[in-house]
Amino acid sequence: MSQIVVNEPNRWRLETPGAAGWPRSARPDAANKYFIVSADGHANEPANLWVERIDAQYRERLPRVVTDKDGVQWRVSEGHRPDRLRLSTLEGEDMARNKAGADPQGRLADHDMDGIDVELIFPNKGLAMWATPDPQFAMAQCRVWNDWAWEQFGAHRERMIPAGCLATADLEGSIAEVRRLARLGFRCLTLPCKPIWGAHDSAHVNYNLPHFDPLWAAITDAGLPITFHVSTGRDPRAARGNGGAVVNYVSHSLSPTIEPVANLCASGVLERFPGLRFATIEAGIGWVPWLLDAMDEAYKKHHFWVRPKLKHLPSEYYRMHGFSSFQEDKAGLDLAEPHGLADNFLWANDYPHHEGTWPHSAEAIERTMGQLSDDARAKILGLNGARFLGIDVPARYRRH
Repeated sequence: MSQIVVNEPNRWRLETPGAAGWPRSARPDAANKYFIVSADGHANEPANLWVERIDAQYRERLPRVVTDKDGVQWRVSEGHRPDRLRLSTLEGEDMARNKAGADPQGRLADHDMDGIDVELIFPNKGLAMWATPDPQFAMAQCRVWNDWAWEQFGAHRERMIPAGCLATADLEGSIAEVRRLARLGFRCLTLPCKPIWGAHDSAHVNYNLPHFDPLWAAITDAGLPITFHVSTGRDPRAARGNGGAVVNYVSHSLSPTIEPVANLCASGVLERFPGLRFATIEAGIGWVPWLLDAMDEAYKKHHFWVRPKLKHLPSEYYRMHGFSSFQEDKAGLDLAEPHGLADNFLWANDYPHHEGTWPHSAEAIERTMGQLSDDARAKILGLNGARFLGIDVPARYRRH
């Protein structure tokens, strides 16, 4: 990383007010460092991974890059509108992020320099696995990722934890895969934000329905937490033209991650399966206090429509079972302790994505977490992640 030029558009990432008065530090070389778990990182899978490994019947349907008559490259998949590739314009830090994360040893070195003790790893190219209305095709892609991720990171599972992927519209296939992944030693699962890809359709099954009870039973029997990563329920590239990148990010990538939270917290699923733990990934946290109040308001004021009646308010189910990850969310962190949510938030550096904080995570943490108590910072930076993933905090950190 010392050889990477911090180009002008990224110089703001170096800004920090410092950490004067903090009893501990996020700096990687600090003697009194926080235990840090990044709850969201991404692999950099080989471009030919699925082509080489998937069942032959699906090979021609895989996401691919095509070149048009003008020499422009487009990424094409069944569930996304064509997306123009512009990687040739990247330089400096942005190009370094695009190339990072391909091998375990390189990842470990990058995390050492960024102060990361443990990371939870999600697909990168593989986030397109769910972008199809065909659940068996999606499940076949998930199995390819799961096998490769375990081969790649399984030997380093004390520091790198791959998330096993499920295409939940294939209910039987997902249940079988949960059991297989548990036998292999996976510590976490990831599910699409909507089980059936695409726009809202009330005829589609969703996670609030008893249809999925056999899956929740298999997951709780395996003792594995589940996650919902942004951009895995419908096409996040819905807007075009002026401001499209911003519109797509906030409206079509981040905000749909609310849906699975409401599905689980308002439906009775968490009463029937009290061992279920879930987390939203990469969607930020500022919306969580609003969502909890909104769910409770609906439950109380629309009581004549609400079914089933619950033992607890929807917000209480989130507090007992839910987590949410973020990279930089000052507004959400300002609300964490006043709203009693310091036990539910998970920090992440989103390595190596551009939305993330790598390789300047300490500066980002110092910019956004100065208002927190030391206990809240320690929980959000790593202790909550350890609890969610069921991992032990190393002895050198436990003395705090």
